[in-house]
Amino acid sequence: MPMSLPEGKDWSLDRFRYHLPNTVTDIGPGNGTYAHLFRPTHKGTWWTGIEIHKPYIAKYKLRSTKTRTMYDEIHVEDARNSEAHLFHRDLVICGDVLEHMPREDAVALLERIVAAGAWNILVSLPIIDFPQGEVDGNPHEAHLHQWDPDDMDQVLAARGGRTETMRGQTLGCWWWNRG
Repeated sequence: MPMSLPEGKDWSLDRFRYHLPNTVTDIGPGNGTYAHLFRPTHKGTWWTGIEIHKPYIAKYKLRSTKTRTMYDEIHVEDARNSEAHLFHRDLVICGDVLEHMPREDAVALLERIVAAGAWNILVSLPIIDFPQGEVDGNPHEAHLHQWDPDDMDQVLAARGGRTETMRGQTLGCWWWNRG
């Protein structure tokens, strides 16, 4: 779905408020869940969106305008092929996106994000069996890997840094910090 369940959002917002990043890349923003939630907290933040499904940009009005602030820049592409500079941010959000790719692709993407210099990474994904196919004509909405929360713990621990975790009934959230 181009939206996320509310579970873990308050937890994520608390971490955002603590770190107050000035630059954010949101991978797979869908309807802009995280921009809606986080932007009012720190209005000076530069937001970049990487959205694979071009119709979502118009449908969810993801581009900032004079009257509406969403994403300062949008890239229509697969994040696995994005330029490294898009991940050199204070925060990179992988909100309900890593389950939409094979595990090895998700791990490789996280490695690229860390190597590019991201200071913080927010990951949110289903931690229960949550099958999903194509949605709204978007084949990229299909869930291709069911993550075990312990597996994500290990993947992020292997990147060094510090990781905080929230495990809910349906979603798990991880905040990885380089420092």
